[in-house]
Amino acid sequence: MAPSKNAEREAREARDRLRRYNARQTVHARQVRRRRRDNVFAVAGIIIIAALATVTQVAYFSTGPGRAAAKPTPSATASPSASSTPAAGSNVGKVPASTIAEGRTWTGELELNSVKLGIELFGDRAPQATSVFISLARDGFYTTKGSACHRLTTSETAKLIQCGSANGDGTGDVGFSFGPLENVPADGVYPAGTIAMARSTDPYSQSSQFFITYGTTTLDASTGGYTVFGRVTTGLDSLISEIAQKGVAANSSATSNPSDGAPVVATRITAVTVK
Repeated sequence: MAPSKNAEREAREARDRLRRYNARQTVHARQVRRRRRDNVFAVAGIIIIAALATVTQVAYFSTGPGRAAAKPTPSATASPSASSTPAAGSNVGKVPASTIAEGRTWTGELELNSVKLGIELFGDRAPQATSVFISLARDGFYTTKGSACHRLTTSETAKLIQCGSANGDGTGDVGFSFGPLENVPADGVYPAGTIAMARSTDPYSQSSQFFITYGTTTLDASTGGYTVFGRVTTGLDSLISEIAQKGVAANSSATSNPSDGAPVVATRITAVTVK
């Protein structure tokens, strides 16, 4: 018996409903896959951005090829705390004895190009860092192999010049690294004239590099801060007018930061005396 017209119509409608249902399911599945993909990309993007931000901050005042990491932060107090940061590593190589500093204040002169800076070194508050600086100065390292001042920063919050790398470009090895941190400002503020050790994230990565602030400088204190082992007593105005105010050389920064890179005025340590 042939199917009735009503039965045929119902069958067609059933097939149409099935096709529409399948089509809706297909569209829904595509939308779910697209949302999942977009969520994965979004999460990955956030992770990458966070990682880059962390690396940039860590590298800012690094003693290695990168910049900054280890960027110092100025402290609001003129007389930083003398307490040391707990050890997080260990010394590497033959580090000069901390007794060289004799637990006293040292005076001397540090000459950058023709700029003569009177300096004091805190052998009582930062005996290890002071001893290292004195030892390297006596051996002639700072006027020969480590004489270049390879980095200048001119931002509102970080005004400093960094010197003392073995290769003259922020890299190189003097055969040792040391810790712990000493005499670190509790608030991360380094007043103008501060002399402090540069380092990477490890408190025991201090070596020959140091920086001098020529203006109040605030640096990231999350990894412990930077050892303050001295201060400039005279000549800071000349450092500012003859070197710092000339600015940063164009395209000199690895981070393309116009306020951070090699100084326009090529700067070297031409003499250093301590007594």
